[in-house]
Amino acid sequence: MAPSVFSPVGLGPVRLRNRTVKAATFEGRTPDGEVTDALIDYHRAPARGGIGLTTVAYLAVAPEGRTHAEQIVLGPRALPGLTRLTEAVHDEGAAVAGQVGHAGPVANGRSNGVRAISASSLPSPLSMQMIKTATEQDLTRVTRAYVDAARLLVRARFDVLELHMAHSYLISSFLAPGLNRRKDRWGGPLERRARLARQVARAVREEVGDAMALTAKVSVSDGFRGGVTTDEGLELARLLEADGHLDALQLSGGSSLMNPMYLFRGETPVAEFADAMPPIVRWGMKTPFGRGFLKRYEFEEGYFRDKALRFRHELSMPLMLLGGINRLDTMERAIADGFDFVAMGRAVLREPDLVNRLQLGISRAGICTHCNRCMPTIYTGTRCVEWGPGETIPVA
Repeated sequence: MAPSVFSPVGLGPVRLRNRTVKAATFEGRTPDGEVTDALIDYHRAPARGGIGLTTVAYLAVAPEGRTHAEQIVLGPRALPGLTRLTEAVHDEGAAVAGQVGHAGPVANGRSNGVRAISASSLPSPLSMQMIKTATEQDLTRVTRAYVDAARLLVRARFDVLELHMAHSYLISSFLAPGLNRRKDRWGGPLERRARLARQVARAVREEVGDAMALTAKVSVSDGFRGGVTTDEGLELARLLEADGHLDALQLSGGSSLMNPMYLFRGETPVAEFADAMPPIVRWGMKTPFGRGFLKRYEFEEGYFRDKALRFRHELSMPLMLLGGINRLDTMERAIADGFDFVAMGRAVLREPDLVNRLQLGISRAGICTHCNRCMPTIYTGTRCVEWGPGETIPVA
């Protein structure tokens, strides 16, 4: 028989109280690039609400690796606040992960005050600047920055470090043939395009040893022509498994740069997004190209399951299923399918105490409607727009 969703489980050297994960969704609560009480409360709520592992997003390894200037850059300045955050989550009985990465072409160079880098040069729709091609020196520096970041998260008592290898962020930009047009050792066949992903995973594992679990977010499909396909995503996963540096993979999809709605599914809040953007981007969203950027995909419960099953059938390492998980029967089916963890984003944003409600039999499903109007709120404090007036974090 399949284990219960709510049974304790190991993740590398870490013991989780159950198999549920609060997926990384940028919280919008670091206006000065530092941990705030609001950020701590944001993660304390699902921890109190029964989640096994909550994930802090997004922690950049370098200034140009932020998606915009309000995000945390991992360094000595961030350590006290991050330590307060992990202590608060641990006090509620949950474990805490830090999603670590470099935004690459998804970074807003104008907001950050430093030009973005990518596998290959391309225009940025966010900053209206050209994104620079990453040099050998850049890639050496960024790899070292991942190592420094890992060392900091160990000191801050994080349980898990999640490497962001999806959504067209820097590592993902190297993986996607349409974004990586290089002719050197970093481009060409997938084995060369995967060099940065494997190099970073190896370097971080060598730094942290068994002091924390190490996972990676990878793509089952980027959802755009020239992006990572399911076949290539599976090939990357095989390479990462063979290397042996990771304790689990979280299976995601879509591209923050080229096709964000492929990840989210459901309603497309174009007007709300436009209102949240700077004037020049707001104007761009009114053009035919801009209107086509936020594509419409009908919501379907567990919408990445079919693609993720290919990974489950061909890999032996632990896997986290992500994508439209709202119902207990979906979670139970995922565990029966052989997935080791279930990851939720919007469902837990809507109801931070959802796991407790499911475990106690109070509910069989979350009440999130997938209107996706939470998405534009990342610029003002990520929240469900259905919360009551003045309500910041609903708690159990």
